[in-house]
Amino acid sequence: MAAAIITEFHTIAILYENDDLIAVDKPIRLASIPERNREKISLLKLLSEARQQKLFVVHRLDKQVSGVILFAKNAETHRYLNQLFEQRKIHKTYLAIVHGSIEADSGTIDKPLRRFGSGRMGEDQGKGKPCITQYTVEKRCSGYTLVKVYPQTGRKHQIRAHFFSIGHPIVGDTLYGDKSFQKIYPRLMLHALAIRFSSPEQEDILIESPSPLVFP
Repeated sequence: MAAAIITEFHTIAILYENDDLIAVDKPIRLASIPERNREKISLLKLLSEARQQKLFVVHRLDKQVSGVILFAKNAETHRYLNQLFEQRKIHKTYLAIVHGSIEADSGTIDKPLRRFGSGRMGEDQGKGKPCITQYTVEKRCSGYTLVKVYPQTGRKHQIRAHFFSIGHPIVGDTLYGDKSFQKIYPRLMLHALAIRFSSPEQEDILIESPSPLVFP
């Protein structure tokens, strides 16, 4: 099995692969799936071309987020993984650097979110969908906090919107923060660190991606 898929613009590390699925380390600034302009490069397109087969989308990462992402190789595995996501039996861990010092060593953000006309997600107690994000503090450093994040639901921009809502936007997030200030950072400091689930044969599968995040 090749360690990476090398294209003209991206080197995509393969983290796990068998006959049913492939997990790779998504680079930043590469869309998970085709955007409105379907001629643009996406991770799905690159992997499908490299493997010369149809791949099935299981979940997505925002374009500016790096880390572990799964694709199914057949319809049966696609259905199985979708069921695990629906039953919240796929456990994801993210790493993020946020602005400010979070005082508590751990916490839970339980705020319903909905999409607004700007494209941003925001809290709405009446019309929002339930969203729960748990986190633990790993390190504090001169105005920043490194956190491990465990989303219990999978809404669009959930982690980004939740930390913004408690006054600790993710570093480099120009959508959920002061754009003129946030754009001085080289990237959005959010990384999909690990994903864990059981195979149909009840094998425990843990797939991890090394973190590229460093304190500013």
